[in-house]
Amino acid sequence: MPRDNSIKSVLIIGSGPIVIGQACEFDYSGSQAARSLKEEGIKVTLINSNPATIMTDKVTAENIYLLPLEVKSIVKILEENPDIDAVLPTMGGQTALNLAMKCDEMGIWKKFNIRMIGVDIDAIEVTEDRDKFRARMESIGVGMAPSHIAKSFLEGKEIAQKFGFPLVIRPSFTLGGSGGSVVYQKEDFDKLLDRGLHTSPIHEVLIDKAVLGWKEYELELLRDSNDNVAIICSIENFDPMGVHTGDSITVAPAMTLSDSTYQKMRTLAIKMMRSIGNFAGGCNVQFAVNPDDSEEIIAIEINPRVSRSSALASKATGYPIAKIASKLAIGYNLDELENQITKSTSAYFEPTLDYVIVKIPRWNFDKFKGANRELGFQMKSVGEVMGIGRCFQEALQKACQSLEIKRNGLGADGREVKNQDELLKSLERPSWNRLFHIYDAIKLGISIKTIQKLTRIDPWFLNQIEELILLENEISKYSLKDLPRDLLYEAKQKGYADRQIAHLLKCLESEVFNRRRELNINRVYKLVDTCAAEFEAKTPYYYSTFEDENESIATDKKKIVVLGSGPNRIGQGIEFDYSCVHGVLAAKELGYETIMINCNPETVSTDFNVADKLYFEPVFWEHIYDIILNEKPEGVIVQLGGQTALKLAEKLERYGIKIIGTDYKSLDLAEDRGSFSNLLKDNGIPYPKFGVIEDAEQAVELSKELGFPLLVRPSYVLGGQNMKIVINEQELEQHVVNLLKDHPGNQVLLDHFLEGAIEAESDSICDGTDNYIIGIMEHIEPAGIHSGDSYAVLPPFDLSENVLKQIEQHTKTIAIALKTVGLLNIQFAIKDEVVYIIEANPRASRTVPFIAKAYDEPYVNYATKVMLGAKVKDFKFNPRKKGYAIKIPVFSYEKFPEVTKELGPEMKSTGEAIYFIDDLTDEFFHNIYSERNLYLSK
Repeated sequence: MPRDNSIKSVLIIGSGPIVIGQACEFDYSGSQAARSLKEEGIKVTLINSNPATIMTDKVTAENIYLLPLEVKSIVKILEENPDIDAVLPTMGGQTALNLAMKCDEMGIWKKFNIRMIGVDIDAIEVTEDRDKFRARMESIGVGMAPSHIAKSFLEGKEIAQKFGFPLVIRPSFTLGGSGGSVVYQKEDFDKLLDRGLHTSPIHEVLIDKAVLGWKEYELELLRDSNDNVAIICSIENFDPMGVHTGDSITVAPAMTLSDSTYQKMRTLAIKMMRSIGNFAGGCNVQFAVNPDDSEEIIAIEINPRVSRSSALASKATGYPIAKIASKLAIGYNLDELENQITKSTSAYFEPTLDYVIVKIPRWNFDKFKGANRELGFQMKSVGEVMGIGRCFQEALQKACQSLEIKRNGLGADGREVKNQDELLKSLERPSWNRLFHIYDAIKLGISIKTIQKLTRIDPWFLNQIEELILLENEISKYSLKDLPRDLLYEAKQKGYADRQIAHLLKCLESEVFNRRRELNINRVYKLVDTCAAEFEAKTPYYYSTFEDENESIATDKKKIVVLGSGPNRIGQGIEFDYSCVHGVLAAKELGYETIMINCNPETVSTDFNVADKLYFEPVFWEHIYDIILNEKPEGVIVQLGGQTALKLAEKLERYGIKIIGTDYKSLDLAEDRGSFSNLLKDNGIPYPKFGVIEDAEQAVELSKELGFPLLVRPSYVLGGQNMKIVINEQELEQHVVNLLKDHPGNQVLLDHFLEGAIEAESDSICDGTDNYIIGIMEHIEPAGIHSGDSYAVLPPFDLSENVLKQIEQHTKTIAIALKTVGLLNIQFAIKDEVVYIIEANPRASRTVPFIAKAYDEPYVNYATKVMLGAKVKDFKFNPRKKGYAIKIPVFSYEKFPEVTKELGPEMKSTGEAIYFIDDLTDEFFHNIYSERNLYLSK
């Protein structure tokens, strides 16, 4: 059936602020869906309260509502846009589905004559209501783990008595496994049951007999209204059942599944999708498989929407699931749409991969002191990375290099744990570092049999890691000069970084690099082509490996590289992806060929049709340098990818590669507290008294001069990492010792902390001569709470003319003194009408997308053009100034029930929302203002 022409205007519901369990994968899906519908001439209206995303930007849709995801917002939109005739709720995660359900219950869709497309109410109800889902699976003969629904505490206790332990508790209608848990022993059951019942919006839980240790798989499906179904990707979890799939290392395609079991799983998945409702769109199905010879399959759950896994599957296969799903939702059939990669075959095909992808989650436990770091059925990771390689080992190493946790890959860096008891305990109860501990255990000589028994991880994966260690042992027998070429070649093919090989050979990384160039062992680039090279691929989407043929042919056009921000984490989130996308689009407008380097599968920047060329590679020096040698760009933009990209500026400078925009010296000057304070002193700008120390004794001495309270922090960090306010010598000494242990060789800064000060920040664009302030924001919380965790108001609500003048003057003076070309964020503390400088960041900041949305101006586009040579006065700035915009920080503390919510100089929020008010009499403003001191901690 061709497109349904009665659909002229569609409402897409977004997923709101980023929280653990619902991140920028939905921003990616929503952006893709909006573009896909716009291509069809359909008017797209979007609701999402998240200002940091490209989804809520005019490059995605013209008609955007930055409103809370509530029924009254939907009603407002439908009243203002009577032409809307359909709603697509499958692109915004659980939040969007729950809101669509609520609107349906209240008769909103019926009242406004709105059709739901991409899913139907029956499908949502069946998949979310654990009881209905079980009944439906039974009716079609699909096996499940023994389970019962409990709607009360007493019912739950009775079920537990019947099943025995271990058990799994899964609350109904929640996201990211919220409130879910594995209960190993009777003593923990009451507390976890109570939590599960309270987490479920309908106070209902499903209690399963645990199938811990079974293998876990996911399939991504697409179905059209003709009932054609395509399986886009099979994903195998490296971690067995017992770890939420968002916290599991996953591999595509499935590695250890027999063909007969895969075919059976395919058949079951199609049967399940057809049974839950008659709709056209995407679906994610999860299975558990018994690891014994029977390979018995049971269904875990089905999600009738795009998910975290579909973003991963899209990037893994190059098949844009959300784009095709939205076309199916408006009536197209799979065989009527073209394959986006080949442009010559239809979308009704199942991708075959001639490479392997490995996804590894990224956690931020260090931000939540006292958090339980064990992984279970409730998701705890804040981001993820994906590595692409010709074999599992190469993809695994590349994923480890992408994580930015100070590792150079999996091992071979001298950081292994050698305590047998510690390792055995870690293997049994999974945590964020279990992968590294498996490597350490094999290296220590613990048998694969023991490791398999403790982890229940398939022996195939363990043997792959063991092979790496055997290769390392072989390499270690040689020196660089006499290392056989085939051994070095094998190490590179298995993903080893030059840095790892240098560690094994006790030499320098640069020496390994030079040696492999001498031996003609060079990185080549392969297309992600979805059809195992059976048909010619037309999309410029590449990964690297070590073979003979290079498929990435460099053009002779003038080109720019944009460095991405790597995995999402607290302190560096989706706002940098927003900036990278705008940077790419602006450089394209100026006629540059644009090259994007990033390894985050959740984001829009790694969509293959954003930049002219996408290299899905770690934002890791060796990979970047090889791409630069292949492409020979005019230069590299580092100020849009957060601290990740900025940290590479020094290397780029050293290797003579041009940094586009503010140069390395200025970037470093702003980061180096001593030099920066001298700059302030020379310009007569006030700053809190400070000093730099190298040990705890110096710190105590300096504290006598500076006076308590003191703000203690390392240089060169993002998101206030490891910053702390201390109020006496004992606390000071303790924190300095810990800092130097975590950041050896780094400077530690002590600032006199201005108690009771007001905080504010400015963002501006500078061309080295002229500076334009795009916005000044005033924080509602007092100084001492990280700017990312503060409510902030644009424009300021109670700063005097005198203070605002000082802020404007200091911003301009600093921008020019730093020779800024591009963006600059400055943070201020205001006390007794004096404006002090806390810090300056000559890069894109968290607040730039917020200001751009509030004032309706494409500031990153302008800033990128300035970096590429335009002047500030070339632009006609015309901000839409009406009322106030409030930045609302959003936290994910419910994932860590054992941690108390307290805020300080280290950032802890995972996302943010925007809220508009007309004036300061607004009740919302008064409520948050009255709570401004509530969570402040030292």
